[in-house]
Amino acid sequence: MKIEKLIKSKIREIPNWPKKGVNFKDICPLLEDYQSFKKVIDFLAQPYLEKKIDKVVGIDARGFIIAAPLAYKLGAGMAIIRKKGKLPPHNVSREYALEYGSNTIEMHEDSIKKGEKVLIVDDVLATGGTMEATLSLVKELGGEIISVDFLIELSFLKGREKLKGYSIRSLALYDS
Repeated sequence: MKIEKLIKSKIREIPNWPKKGVNFKDICPLLEDYQSFKKVIDFLAQPYLEKKIDKVVGIDARGFIIAAPLAYKLGAGMAIIRKKGKLPPHNVSREYALEYGSNTIEMHEDSIKKGEKVLIVDDVLATGGTMEATLSLVKELGGEIISVDFLIELSFLKGREKLKGYSIRSLALYDS
């Protein structure tokens, strides 16, 4: 079974959640199925097995679920991005725009060393704001961004446009 078909077969869509008009993509059924989750992690790891990845960066909170087994499989460390106020000092931070307002993410200032090869992963690429801020933090710390990988991309939200100049890989695309 192709990876996109597998992922879409395991994603539960919840209409009008968390607000009216949003069709939420719930990854829990995929995570709960050991064989499917293993196939996804193995597929994500495949292009990087022969490359030296130093750190896999996961984004709060569902990105952690993907980043941890991926880092283990690649023999890499893991760095985390959290919402403001969730990490003890000393951190670097970035504010980013939301549809209505803004938010701030942080990571430890010593979590990425200058010149480390970094793979960034998250569950969903939507508008791209969180990832754009993440890329900025990793670059500030001196990381060399090898790729940005997503389980799912909501292509109709055009988040990829904010990430130009980077290698982007999404395993399952939703165009509406």
